[in-house]
Amino acid sequence: MNTQPLELIQSTSGQALLVQMYGQQQLEEQTARYTKLNESFEQYFGVQEGSKLFSAAGRSEIGGNHTDHNHGKVLAGSITLDTIAVAAPTMDSVITFYSEGYDQKYVIDLTDLAPKAEDDGTTALIRGMAAGFGKFGYKVEGFQAYISSNVFSASGLSSSASFEMLICTILNHFYNEGTLDAVVMSKIGQYAENHYWNKPSGLLDQMACAYGGMIAIDFENPAEPVIEPVQWDFQQNGYSLVIVNTGGNHADLTEDYAAVPYEMRAVAKALGSEYVREITTEAIYANLKQVREAAGDRAVLRALHFLEENNRVDGQVQALREGRFADFLNLITASGNSSWKWLQNVYQSGSVKEQEIGIALALTENYLQKLGDGACRIHGGGFAGVILTILPNEKVEEYMSWMHGMLDTPIIVVNVRAQGAVCLNELIKNVG
Repeated sequence: MNTQPLELIQSTSGQALLVQMYGQQQLEEQTARYTKLNESFEQYFGVQEGSKLFSAAGRSEIGGNHTDHNHGKVLAGSITLDTIAVAAPTMDSVITFYSEGYDQKYVIDLTDLAPKAEDDGTTALIRGMAAGFGKFGYKVEGFQAYISSNVFSASGLSSSASFEMLICTILNHFYNEGTLDAVVMSKIGQYAENHYWNKPSGLLDQMACAYGGMIAIDFENPAEPVIEPVQWDFQQNGYSLVIVNTGGNHADLTEDYAAVPYEMRAVAKALGSEYVREITTEAIYANLKQVREAAGDRAVLRALHFLEENNRVDGQVQALREGRFADFLNLITASGNSSWKWLQNVYQSGSVKEQEIGIALALTENYLQKLGDGACRIHGGGFAGVILTILPNEKVEEYMSWMHGMLDTPIIVVNVRAQGAVCLNELIKNVG
């Protein structure tokens, strides 16, 4: 017998599941959030037999800034910010949904999946993912859904990848018996971005949103990335992950993002390879003049960042596994410095007046220097969006209050959660 979403959320097991996913301190807030979600679904679609609850996490990139697209290594985690939905299968060829905060009814005809110039970004992604399911040999049919997200849009927390993994999980659960794993769903999301959104993304964002927990990923072979869970609870070890939304928006910065992997590959090409993962720092040094002439100086700096960042990810993972947290923080600081000076994704090229990321990092670096503890760095793709600060739990409220007074922008504490992209109805079976 199907358990309706509201009944599930209000049950003892449902409440326990929300605590597992979001923490005891968010139980009341999340209960109200899912209740409102279900009310909105029923407002548009009525009570539907077979309706279920879904969630896909946002992600925090903790180590490995701009490495995945050149077959590098990353350290990332699913976080407590997420995209959620009530959805019901329709067994036809139409996906229909509404999204909280958007006065629009989205309708996608699954019999016509060719890219369309008139599609907005959301419609294009849905159409691309549906096409991706077919391309990878999986079944796709229609559903009705109401969707809500608290993942900051266009800020570096992977709101788009979270949305993609939510849609993939709905289709996976309703029509494919849950057979798609995080890697396959990530490839479908990447396919949609590459071919329907003109965004040359790697697999990091989707993988971190879909898998769950904190994971180290090695993309040396992107067809079969190596995933290793990393067990570390920041808050239980005295520290918090704080996300500062600096006020910038990276929605229209595709060219800046695209230039990073392209320039890195230009360096690799100058040395007879395709990706920076295939070359060495020593090879760049030995051929520096010809590489600078062929690819340009910024490209060389970005390739050097990649090679050092790859080593830093290994160091970060090892430091956490050995409980050397001070060394881990030093590596986070080094990563942030490299992104600012070598990768150069803290602000847009030529931008002088608006440098929100740089201001937030400068303020935070001064704060941490006086504190004598913690670390900070650019978060995600960069050029605009958010920064990540890691600092002692007892200093979080002071830092957040001080930064909010300076910037007047959203600042939140996030936790790594064990659940990636999931159907809550399935998870609840395992809740005691």
